[in-house]
Amino acid sequence: MTVTPPALTLITDTSRYSGDAFFDAVEQSLTGGLDAVLLREKTLSSAKLLAMASRLRELTRVHGAQLIIHSQADIAEAVDADGVHLAARDIGTIPLVRGWLNDPAKMIAASCHNAQELALAAQAGADYATLSPVFPTASHPGSACLGVDHFRRLAEQAALPVVALGGITTHNCNELDWPYMAVISAIAGAASPCDATRLLRSCD
Repeated sequence: MTVTPPALTLITDTSRYSGDAFFDAVEQSLTGGLDAVLLREKTLSSAKLLAMASRLRELTRVHGAQLIIHSQADIAEAVDADGVHLAARDIGTIPLVRGWLNDPAKMIAASCHNAQELALAAQAGADYATLSPVFPTASHPGSACLGVDHFRRLAEQAALPVVALGGITTHNCNELDWPYMAVISAIAGAASPCDATRLLRSCD
């Protein structure tokens, strides 16, 4: 069965916010048409991550959006998230995670950066993959990016659906012209997360 990835995913970054401002921004983005939230907070304790995941599950359900949890399948199961996203180094564990979840409705995605990782993700049974970085990113200054043409070649040749990630903004998303995108700064750094989300969705 071919899984259709979310059209627009917000990858979380709570370091940009204080207090409830993070949840306010997420809710604004969901109101603007966000399709999925990927909870990726590597520095939080499991208890804090579980509390955050529970609150995000409530928000995403209200707006009919998906919730994906990065790496921690136990938290994904605890809050009945829609899936798990694994780092490139963990692609080989996809069959184990799928077996542990034991629920064909739960999606498993993987982070990829080249053709080899895309092939490994498909072989391991990932439902879809992110491919990054498409454009230069603030989080990895000076690092090489794929560029639009190379991204499209890799994505179109991949044996699984591909989500574009890395440096995507409301200004360059039309240049990318790809149906599946994931962003951080384009929404988290926006004065109006709702407006930014609508602009990004208009790039579909």
